[in-house]
Amino acid sequence: MRRGRLAGLLPFLWLSVFFAFPFLLVAKLSLSDAALAMPPYAPRIDWSQGLAGVQAFFAALDGETYARLTHDRLYVGAWLSSLRIAGTAAALLLLIGYPIAYGIARCPPRARQALVMAVILPFWTSFLIRVYAWIAILKPAGVLNVALGALGLPPVDILNTEAAVILGLVYAYLPFMVLPLYAVLDRQDESLIEAAEDLGCTPLQAFWRVTFPLSLPGAAAGVLLCFIPMAGEFVIPDLMGGSETLMLGRVIWTEFFANRDWPAASAVAIVLLATLLVPILLWERQQAKVLR
Repeated sequence: MRRGRLAGLLPFLWLSVFFAFPFLLVAKLSLSDAALAMPPYAPRIDWSQGLAGVQAFFAALDGETYARLTHDRLYVGAWLSSLRIAGTAAALLLLIGYPIAYGIARCPPRARQALVMAVILPFWTSFLIRVYAWIAILKPAGVLNVALGALGLPPVDILNTEAAVILGLVYAYLPFMVLPLYAVLDRQDESLIEAAEDLGCTPLQAFWRVTFPLSLPGAAAGVLLCFIPMAGEFVIPDLMGGSETLMLGRVIWTEFFANRDWPAASAVAIVLLATLLVPILLWERQQAKVLR
């Protein structure tokens, strides 16, 4: 009994130390005010005053930073841009990933293993190396423009644009879309397709009436699994996006390390978490359906 209780307490202890406490700390910072001090925020508890110091601390907390976020076009624009870019990349991932997952699921068993390994293979390489490889391809004197010049075509200027960010996101998160879809498509009963064709459906009609509806839980799980981290992505927008490509991940980094406005950065992080809370709950629900 004691071992069972201890095993049950360990996850709660882990979440308390590595999620609940950091979240409360960030929430407290978001209600503070920026200050020219170390650390660069106020108020702080004056323990020498005892209970009065604690009461003064809570009384000094306010929501002015959140009010500033709603009135500043920079933050609102970064929030909308993050949702637009992540949504666009998620839609492209579904369009690209579904045919790949469908093709793998319909291959012979031996070929499936090799193809799934090919999907996972990019994870064996450093994420930063893969991003820098795309920079080498897309830069003005990069591989892409050299190839276009060899074909007699005009060069293209993609790097440091929103299109480059979307391209980088699609490349980086494609396995996260393919694998959930493949898991659902691989478990489908092929006899259902045969029954639909016996009842007069063409292969295309059987796909749209049987295969596609049954794969929707996997598609929803893949979209949410990609959209949630992409909305807060920092590395790809910072390296492949220009100064006009704003996403909340870059805003948080800038406020923390460049502007040293920890309350603003914490408030942006809380807003991002609140925005992603609904997709996270939806993803958990869809994941439960997939695992049934």
